Amino acid sequence: MTGLMMIFLLVAIVFMLQVKKNEAKIVEAQTRIREIATHYTDLRGQIYKELSEEFRDDLPKWRASIRPDLSVRFEEPTVQFDTGAATVKDGFKTALNSFFPRYIKILRSPKYVDAIEEVRIEGHTSSLWKNLTPEPAYYENMRLSQERARSVLMHVFAISAIRDDETLRWILARVTANGLSSARRLLTPEGAEDVIGSQRVEFRVRTAAEDQLSKILGALNQ
Repeated sequence: MTGLMMIFLLVAIVFMLQVKKNEAKIVEAQTRIREIATHYTDLRGQIYKELSEEFRDDLPKWRASIRPDLSVRFEEPTVQFDTGAATVKDGFKTALNSFFPRYIKILRSPKYVDAIEEVRIEGHTSSLWKNLTPEPAYYENMRLSQERARSVLMHVFAISAIRDDETLRWILARVTANGLSSARRLLTPEGAEDVIGSQRVEFRVRTAAEDQLSKILGALNQ
């Protein structure tokens, strides 16, 4: 009986030590998460402010907007592509030729460059496709949104202002093209689908903070 009691005591001690260890790990993770969140919020605010100031005079003529989540949204589909097509139209090319080199210059500035993990070029559509039910329409819009994002990527990569070796290497390592079909369509204030607004191209920044938070949360689950 004494031996059995000793085993139970040892198990209890080990359990208590493990709980304390986990508690310490959780407190440490919470502290680190707060630090990262604060840094990310400050960094995001700085980038947003700089982008807004840089493009303040251009956004209205481009029918574009910059949002606090660091997405740059080009909102006029008739300027960007013909209906059902993925070839970048001349008016959109002109906007991209002005926008992209200046955009990359800000993101590659010494105060931000190490924090930029990815720059996503996103193609978005409405949920509609002529004579198709929702599921086939989604598939066709996925194909179209991917082709459009790829067309925009290929165009901006060819802009001569970013063709120096160092800038091009940085871009090739971070800029991606992503088609999202109608998965993130926009809504009107009344809650209906905004068919025109949903057809858009966005440039979206992902910082290293997201990866750091994922690693911390992953470690807590081990």
